[in-house]
Amino acid sequence: MILLAVIYYPQGYILEFNAMKEKQNIDRRNFLKTVGAAGLGPVLASTKSISQEKTQKPTLTPVPKRKLGKTGVNIPCLTLGTATSNFVQNQIVLRNSLLWGVTCWDTATNYAGGNSELGIGKYLSKNPQARKKLFIISKPTDIKTPMPDAADIEKHLQTSLKRMNTGYIDLYLGIHNIRGPAQLTNELKEWAQSAKKRKLIRLFGFSTHKNMAQCLAAAAKLNWIDVIMTTYNFRLMQDAKMQDSVKACHKAGIGLIATKALAAGPVARWVGQDVKVETEQDKKLIAHFTKKGFTAEQAKIKVALQDKSFGSVCVGMGNVTVLNSNVAAVLDKTTLSKADMEVFKEYAAATCSGYCAGCAEICDAALPDLP
Repeated sequence: MILLAVIYYPQGYILEFNAMKEKQNIDRRNFLKTVGAAGLGPVLASTKSISQEKTQKPTLTPVPKRKLGKTGVNIPCLTLGTATSNFVQNQIVLRNSLLWGVTCWDTATNYAGGNSELGIGKYLSKNPQARKKLFIISKPTDIKTPMPDAADIEKHLQTSLKRMNTGYIDLYLGIHNIRGPAQLTNELKEWAQSAKKRKLIRLFGFSTHKNMAQCLAAAAKLNWIDVIMTTYNFRLMQDAKMQDSVKACHKAGIGLIATKALAAGPVARWVGQDVKVETEQDKKLIAHFTKKGFTAEQAKIKVALQDKSFGSVCVGMGNVTVLNSNVAAVLDKTTLSKADMEVFKEYAAATCSGYCAGCAEICDAALPDLP
């Protein structure tokens, strides 16, 4: 049983959680429903501003940490994706993520039109002591040249440092959404080594949403890629090549962070359509995990984390409700069963025509103008 005391600002901003666990085991279903619920408060209200807050630090169970490859760094298994356009919500979520120990924050130069990095900078300007607790990830997301240019990457890095009011970035993904192994050039390697030597970044890597298996397999053969953020979810777990490349990176000591774990978004969205259809397969998936006390989204996060090759799962969290729900999922210690995995396997097979699997080597030749 968990007892929660939740204090809100008038806007709904959570000030404080006080959680007490009785000696007996936590009731998992009640925990997931309570912590992930939208209607947690308000219990008490306050008129203080964020900068004036003097409340006692809450006592919460932080999300678990995992090793990030052979980097020597441990990060929370849940990473906060900060691409929200609502600045007020941004500040609220940043603070509450720290309460839960979600200290790995993912951003980029063009997330929310630049406001994501600016929001982190705003928070750190008011809470400079928080920087030492954080593991910040950023990337240059609006570079248009097909091959990486060191001068352009340097320019974006300096912009990110200035926006976020920090002297260094813990993990810099120098190529965002790498298209193929050819982009892993010697120039990029030399720049990464220089940025580390100047102590502007601690670790270097890339993110990939296309040709993931090929990019991961190529990186595993190099000795200068520290971390990769890759699309990885219950759908891609069915692909043998993807599984082999993940294992190769893990064996090589490359840290892995999964993104797009919810595996949402039909292929149609790439051509400007917004298609939302709740199929019978959707209903079956939701019903299965509801009986177990999970939402389908919570189960999708848990299934990615069952692959111990990954240090963390990055999920976009634009409000406290979503944050609480995701935290509840990773704090819960239930392991998904073989039967649960079969449900996901069947769902992936039944809905694969509506999901882009990132196999851009096929699509790019026919549709080169797609993002």
